Amino acid sequence: MPTEPPEPAVALPTEAGESAPAAPSRRTFIATTSAVGGVVVAGGLIAGTDLAGPGEASAAEASPASRVSLTVNGTRRTVTVDNRTSLLDLLREHFGLTGSKKGCNAGACGACTVLVDEHRVNSCLTLAVRLEGADVTTIEGLADGDQLHPLQKAFIEQDAFQCGYCTPGQILSGVGCIQEGHTGSPEEIREWMSGNICRCGCYVKIVRAVEQTAGRK
Repeated sequence: MPTEPPEPAVALPTEAGESAPAAPSRRTFIATTSAVGGVVVAGGLIAGTDLAGPGEASAAEASPASRVSLTVNGTRRTVTVDNRTSLLDLLREHFGLTGSKKGCNAGACGACTVLVDEHRVNSCLTLAVRLEGADVTTIEGLADGDQLHPLQKAFIEQDAFQCGYCTPGQILSGVGCIQEGHTGSPEEIREWMSGNICRCGCYVKIVRAVEQTAGRK
């Protein structure tokens, strides 16, 4: 194991017979530079504190927010939100509509699918502030009172779910798929529903439910 050599106890004599000042040892050099560095860092912190006054600190902490009005499941809502808020978080955290699920939160699984102006979108990738005046439909607003939507009935009849976590997104995506007319064949349905992932593997039954609702069976 490497060790540090001992420091000389006596200064070495010079040619004139005088003792020369001892050269700084490695330990002395490290101690000196550490002390100087600490002073510089401390000075920097103090200087930084002085430069960022109370007003600037408050401005840095404040997040930009906007007021947005939109219709959700037939009800007009107006709310002030952080500009970074996604539609999914607006629905779940501000409006208490937890039917839309947060899966990957990156637009890859489709568990958060909702309809915006009758078009299906990944709500986790959609900024709420961009939806001024939009009409949003979630799984909570799909049924007509106690009357389930035909695709909801078909999912039950076809047993098209197991754990049910992806089911709200699958149903909203299926409604969009039917409205778009992409139900010409099971292959076409699979293609246009490919953005919705079912970890239980119920794809066959999900396609049957969409086919049934589209009037093919």
